[in-house]
Amino acid sequence: MSRGFRYSAGWSGPSVLLALVLLTGGALAAWKSASIRKSNEASAHQPEQVMAVTTAVAVVRPYRQTTTSIGTVLAMRSITLKNELAGTVRKVNLSPGQIVQEGTVLVGLDVAVEEADLQAQQARAALAETTLERLKRLQAAKATSQEEVDQASAARDVALAETARIKAVIERKTIRAPFRARIGISDVHIGQYLAEGTDITTLQGVERAANVDFTVAQSVAAALRPGNMIAVIAPDDSTPLPARITAIDSRVDPTTRNALVRAELTSRAPAPGASVRVEIPVGATTSAVAVPVSALRKGPGGDHVFVIAPDSTGKARAHERPVVSGPATDDEILIISGLQPNEVVATSGSFKLREGVLIAAAADSANNANGKQ
Repeated sequence: MSRGFRYSAGWSGPSVLLALVLLTGGALAAWKSASIRKSNEASAHQPEQVMAVTTAVAVVRPYRQTTTSIGTVLAMRSITLKNELAGTVRKVNLSPGQIVQEGTVLVGLDVAVEEADLQAQQARAALAETTLERLKRLQAAKATSQEEVDQASAARDVALAETARIKAVIERKTIRAPFRARIGISDVHIGQYLAEGTDITTLQGVERAANVDFTVAQSVAAALRPGNMIAVIAPDDSTPLPARITAIDSRVDPTTRNALVRAELTSRAPAPGASVRVEIPVGATTSAVAVPVSALRKGPGGDHVFVIAPDSTGKARAHERPVVSGPATDDEILIISGLQPNEVVATSGSFKLREGVLIAAAADSANNANGKQ
């Protein structure tokens, strides 16, 4: 009897505890399962989240690939002004930035000695002329020989030539503007002695047109021809300025393998020496689709847009589409590949979209109007 009792008691204690644990675990599992089932049933009956965005239609735009270079603006006429003859400065008209007309006296050197020589030589020339006229009258009266007349004529010509030489020296000591130009910075003052060939100032031609020099790779230069149009963009103005290629250097730099190209800019030219961005078309004109700039999204995987398309039930949903983007033009950006014309893309609000989300879309009227034009 005592042995049977001990056996029964030793077995029933752990069994009861295990049974209680199993019972409790089963009850908790059943409760959790029921809770999840109820939550799923409730979620199934809730309406799907809808994202409100504006949309636009991808339209076809002409596209031509371009390459970019940095160019330098050059005046059509630009010189460093120097004096041909040495002398002391007696007159200065060099205000930096001033625009002067052709022929304006900029610097006058002392010509007192030359002017005195000129007066003396003019007197000699006048005497030689008088002597020649007298001998001609005597020759007519057969009172003198032809040789004397010839000598008098030669003396007159020498006197006139010497007069012209002195006038030329005086003119060369009077430095004038060779064309309409803007004066650069100068450090020339009255009383200063200028040795021959001294740099006086720079003159930049004041014209509506200007040259733009830039370099391109030899493969690009090979496809360019005089007359081709390019776009020039100044740092302080994003509006492209049209320019026409006028010359292509026949020599390719052996170090950089680039060729120098010159174009003529005929409208609103920046100041000479200014740096500008040059866009050179490459290849033939093709077509690309354009969408508003706000439609393009950038992420770790690259550029993409959200295309809006109906699902099997007819509801509009967003689908992420990788694309290759091109240059931006005004409020649009060109899509080189990845998007077809007339596809609808999300614009404003596209940052909050995800794959497959339901869309409540409003058309972008401005873009649609552009697309209809």
